[in-house]
Amino acid sequence: MKKPLLTASAMMAALAMTLTACAEAPNAGSTSGSDTTAATTAQSTAQNTSGGGSDDFKACMVSDSGGFDDKSFNQTSYAGLQKAEKELGIQTGKVESADTKDFNTNIKSMIDAKCKIIVTVGFLLSDATVAAAKANPDVQFAIVDDNPASAKGLKNFKPLVFNTAESSFLAGYYAAASTKTGKVGTFGGMKIPTVTIFMDGFAQGVKYYNEQKSKSIQVLGWDVAKQDGQFVPEPKPFENIAGGKNTAQNLVSQGADILFPVAGPAGQGGLQVAKESGGKVSAIWVDTDGCVSAAEYCSSIPTSVYKGMDVAVFEAIKAAKEGTFSSEPYVGTLKNEGTGISPFHEFDSKVPAELKTELEQVKKDIIDGKIKVTSASAPK
Repeated sequence: MKKPLLTASAMMAALAMTLTACAEAPNAGSTSGSDTTAATTAQSTAQNTSGGGSDDFKACMVSDSGGFDDKSFNQTSYAGLQKAEKELGIQTGKVESADTKDFNTNIKSMIDAKCKIIVTVGFLLSDATVAAAKANPDVQFAIVDDNPASAKGLKNFKPLVFNTAESSFLAGYYAAASTKTGKVGTFGGMKIPTVTIFMDGFAQGVKYYNEQKSKSIQVLGWDVAKQDGQFVPEPKPFENIAGGKNTAQNLVSQGADILFPVAGPAGQGGLQVAKESGGKVSAIWVDTDGCVSAAEYCSSIPTSVYKGMDVAVFEAIKAAKEGTFSSEPYVGTLKNEGTGISPFHEFDSKVPAELKTELEQVKKDIIDGKIKVTSASAPK
């Protein structure tokens, strides 16, 4: 049977994530044999581990508060740094944030560690990254998931962004075609653009399915017109797995049998609800192929909306090392395979051939501009 919607980028992302899960941490010690350690606070485990090849070029990364083992966007981005270390033979450093107040300190620790390029992961690091780029014009910066207006004109700042409304549209179409209850649900970690863009696309995919099939599948948890919906409660919503589980259970209690959590580690609460349902509920993962990054839940994950963050990070680092770094934003789309939906894995035999064909056609129509996917949060 034909593998559905498996792109080269998805295969690369899956391989990178597998390596991330299996590999040891980068070898401690820099070219001088010394280990550098960033400031540690009660809220942060900001350990800067240097290691890798013999090249004196050093690339570094600062995580969002989810950490490098979040089974989501931090982990996928970190796979790009690991790939650069291995394939380019460079030195690397990393620092993990436990709280938003760690961002400035953690970025400074990477500047002090003489990193040539610093990649920050997540929309929430935007202000701190822009400020650091302005204050350190000789250091190159890239940020995953934002293209801030405040960075306009900065030659040493590169946005790495993804139009996940397009790929989430496919996920919404799949969910609408597959629900048994006539209701699907989504929830976010926080109401920020890099979250709501997924929810916009998902809801529009359901709407398009309804229009094409004269159906009335309901989306719980997100209202595109009002730009409001269900989010994991504070504090630290992206890390609040219990809160994610409660939010998912609330949607299921309203009748949703397919969930679309867009909440980083907190989204694992949705996976738990799906797994505990005994097959009555499933959950579409985001940012990376969930059957790779969260393999223990694969039997509950029909597909995932991936972002090729590992590829984008690797290419930004490679360009910086080769002297071809550009401030032009990287925008991942369905067309360039920077985003998409991953294989159906254990659900493959359950997905009708007709639906697979329809998804391929919808994908083509989005790429060709026949289907317009819009979101206020789409990359500009």
